[in-house]
Amino acid sequence: MSWSKLKQQLESFLSPALAGTVAYRATSYRYSPDKSGSGYLTVDQKNILNMADTTTPIRWYQTDQEIKNDPNIVIPVSMEEIEAIRKETKGAVPEERLEIMVRGRKSTSHAKELLSAQAALSKSNFTSVATMFLATSIEDNLESNDILLNILALIDRRVGKKRILNMSDSIKMKHSAVQYFYELRRRTV
Repeated sequence: MSWSKLKQQLESFLSPALAGTVAYRATSYRYSPDKSGSGYLTVDQKNILNMADTTTPIRWYQTDQEIKNDPNIVIPVSMEEIEAIRKETKGAVPEERLEIMVRGRKSTSHAKELLSAQAALSKSNFTSVATMFLATSIEDNLESNDILLNILALIDRRVGKKRILNMSDSIKMKHSAVQYFYELRRRTV
């Protein structure tokens, strides 16, 4: 599918409140076959998410510790998880340490997921992911681990006000780029 047709389809699904604010852009190199081009999203004509550039305003994580210590990422802990650690340690760990242990384990696995998603995003071809977005249900795109699929779904008109407001807890566990576009969309509903 040509870029102009793909862009037209993406724009047809863009939330009316974000029309004129969010734009899809792509570059390609006609005479350089080894460069597939780059795709990016702009907000108010500012390049916000460039799939090939690590210097965009969205924070790209460098280490596992940065992710684990980021105050913007909230890791929810349930009583069942605390109880599982209590059973695993056979009660040898003080009560106040159990929640810290659960949060530490969850943040490590979450950091690995974020780094994996980020690596996939930087290698991805914007047009192929956008085409996959159009062919997949909105629910699958929202639940996907792919950052770009999440973002495209969040700014989609098929995601209504009620769903956006109900997603606030699950978004806290997502990459900062997804959180940025969630906040952008939440402000417009």
